[in-house]
Amino acid sequence: MARPSALTTHILDTAAGAPAQGVKVELWRIDPAGAVKVTERRTNADGRTDTPLLTPDDFLPGRYELRFHIGAYFGGGGFLDVVPIAVRLEAGQGHYHVPLLCSPWSYATYRGS
Repeated sequence: MARPSALTTHILDTAAGAPAQGVKVELWRIDPAGAVKVTERRTNADGRTDTPLLTPDDFLPGRYELRFHIGAYFGGGGFLDVVPIAVRLEAGQGHYHVPLLCSPWSYATYRGS
């Protein structure tokens, strides 16, 4: 049975051991003609966006790129600036959750739940 698809994210500051608040997150749809910005959000005190990046109502399958502006969050004092995570989202696969665990020098991600 196909499940409605949506996309959410959250960011954890692994250097501080806390959620990363106030980080700009952009979502871009990657089409053959180029990249189109879908939305932009900021993370809240829990390191999450207040609303999904894509809801079931506005979900379109395809290639996307999440751009996490962690360099500004860390005050420009680290190695990383904008971290791009490219994903392929398919219809009927349920909730996509893309967490970012980061420090000024490294990051990791996975498909969460």
